[in-house]
Amino acid sequence: MSAEPVLAGITDEAAPDLAGQLAVLAELGWSHVELRTVDGRAVADLDDDGFAVVAKTLEAHGVRVVCLDSRIGGWARPISTPFEDDLAELDVLLRRCAELGTRYVRIMSYPNAGLSERRWRDRVITRVSMLADIAEAAGVVLLHENCSGWAGMSAERALDLLDAVGNPALKLLFDTGNGVAHGYDGYALLREVVAHVEHVHVKDANGGRFVLPGSGAARVADCVALLRANGYRGAWSLEPHVSLRPHESGVLAADAAPAFVAAGRAMAGLVRC
Repeated sequence: MSAEPVLAGITDEAAPDLAGQLAVLAELGWSHVELRTVDGRAVADLDDDGFAVVAKTLEAHGVRVVCLDSRIGGWARPISTPFEDDLAELDVLLRRCAELGTRYVRIMSYPNAGLSERRWRDRVITRVSMLADIAEAAGVVLLHENCSGWAGMSAERALDLLDAVGNPALKLLFDTGNGVAHGYDGYALLREVVAHVEHVHVKDANGGRFVLPGSGAARVADCVALLRANGYRGAWSLEPHVSLRPHESGVLAADAAPAFVAAGRAMAGLVRC
């Protein structure tokens, strides 16, 4: 009999405060979370005392953290952004991974800022190589997501990034719905990179509108089957975007918590099949 899948969620899409985030996990019966923000502040921006409260609260509720979501290389940090910003954030997150017993930090690969394709690629690889070296020394794995940046929307580029960096501390995070949202075939991308996927985000979409997992065009069930067939044993982490798109607005819809729970139940139905 196969092991019960690890179900988690990026719960700041349900509530800004930790109590509200834990409440939706409890309603879903889940014991894992992917941390991005608490009270509207990124994990790396919490002061040490504030983070200590978060860590103790999670422990008291028996909730484990599967991944910390960074802003490194993300939509708000193009390749022109000072690299010192990313190094400083990673330094904080590595310490927090150690405190939480977490192995993974999510990154992206830097939107362009007027560079030629070649210079963009080379600068991305230089930065990610340095970040991976630092992560490896700390026993942490960086997870590159198929989202913003040079390697985000192309299997060929994602594989090129992995090969050029050549570090086991860099793996891939596959988001089931990003292809629909960004105009490429996510399932086709997954077929090319599936052997390197270490973590999964679950969302679904029809065009620019995000919907419950399994009800859109992202072929979520097919993605789940493909991952399983290739030996995937990692967590399934819900990032539904049905009430919040972090790069557009930090304001949650009034029904954010029940919408998150509904999306979580839909995801659970897909991955527990």
